[in-house]
Amino acid sequence: MQSLDRAFTLLEIMAEAGGEISLSQLAHSSGLPLPTIHRIIRSLVGNGYVRQLPSRRYALGPRLIGLGESASRMLGAWARPHLAHLVDELGETANLAMLDGDQVVYVAQVPSPHAMRMFTEVGRRVLPHSAGVGKALLAQLPEAEALAVVRRTGMPPATDRTITAPEEFAAELARVRKRGYAVDDGEQEVGVRCLAVPVLGGPAMMAMSISGPESRMTWDFVAKAAPVVRQAAHDLADDLNQQSSG
Repeated sequence: MQSLDRAFTLLEIMAEAGGEISLSQLAHSSGLPLPTIHRIIRSLVGNGYVRQLPSRRYALGPRLIGLGESASRMLGAWARPHLAHLVDELGETANLAMLDGDQVVYVAQVPSPHAMRMFTEVGRRVLPHSAGVGKALLAQLPEAEALAVVRRTGMPPATDRTITAPEEFAAELARVRKRGYAVDDGEQEVGVRCLAVPVLGGPAMMAMSISGPESRMTWDFVAKAAPVVRQAAHDLADDLNQQSSG
């Protein structure tokens, strides 16, 4: 069991490092002796969960992709009732998203019943600086780490409202943390407004959102909807924690 715990620790350190790392960095981050790391990494390489690069650094392996896809499908199934509740309560499309590297990936969605509605394909990836869910996700990170993400992406404008300066984005994240929710005000798609909240206390870093046309997603609507979305996010975190402990 100790070896299993250590293997998962090393995989998580590799993921946090962007998926690629050296043995000396693993030793520094984990506090484990190099011989122990060598032994665990050899086993992970042999099973396809880690691969050795020509530079002699190590990267996450292809077998993790299938595990991640299966976990994503299960997460979507668990989240769907909570998203459906949001749609019933608020009438707009509800989404769940996670941070994957420097991008946001949508893992679940329940569409609005309105003829004019927002639709984001599950599995779609967007840059975090222009999306409400991206702001809600990056607001959960330390500021330096969040800004490192958007500096790596380059913050290209998706619309003329997109925030494209790291300093301005840092101020936006501070507002998100203070009020407890993020807003994409036509920054990802013209005419579309999104309200997103972090899913706090869950087993992974996630964000939940509702999105719709600005004509329905008025600022009064956003203010009234925010506590409803926050409660749904809280309920989802509780549900996922019960699933993982069960």
